[in-house]
Amino acid sequence: MIVLSAIEAWNALNPGVDAPVRARFEILLECIGLLTIAVASLELGQTVLEEEIQRSANISSPTRVRRFLSRFLIVVVVSLSVETLIGVFQFVHSKPEFLPHAASVGLAAAAILATWGLFVRMNTEAEKLEPEAMAEVKAEDDEVEGEDSGDPRPQTEPVHANEIPPHHTPGQPHPAPPRSPKE
Repeated sequence: MIVLSAIEAWNALNPGVDAPVRARFEILLECIGLLTIAVASLELGQTVLEEEIQRSANISSPTRVRRFLSRFLIVVVVSLSVETLIGVFQFVHSKPEFLPHAASVGLAAAAILATWGLFVRMNTEAEKLEPEAMAEVKAEDDEVEGEDSGDPRPQTEPVHANEIPPHHTPGQPHPAPPRSPKE
């Protein structure tokens, strides 16, 4: 689809082709639509690959469900939003009777976004009930991200200014912060 879009874009931008500006504009809009669908397909494929194969995800964990759905829905919402803009640009001058159709796609994207926000808010409460699952997910993320970047070292947390002793000089290692009695 990316190749087809590039070929169509070349046909629209080719100065050797005698075509009206409006026809070129519509072809470019169709190219943008094709690219949107292609990128959405690639992103969804990457999401499924990472979550199901690389991470061997356990979908019963609230954190995993939220992350998987979030990655999936962001692609859907962005794609629908771009398609809404393309529809409005196409129909505003040539076929205004189809503007309600484009608007309904935009409303669907807004409804998905609002519902997704509600789901994330409710899901964070469920995550608080399973802190060990959240720790597992973070450890697995650090492991996978270390593989992706080629850096075998584990990811470390930054040191906050209130953890550094007042007599510490830069360049020297500082002692670990004192542990609380709970640990």
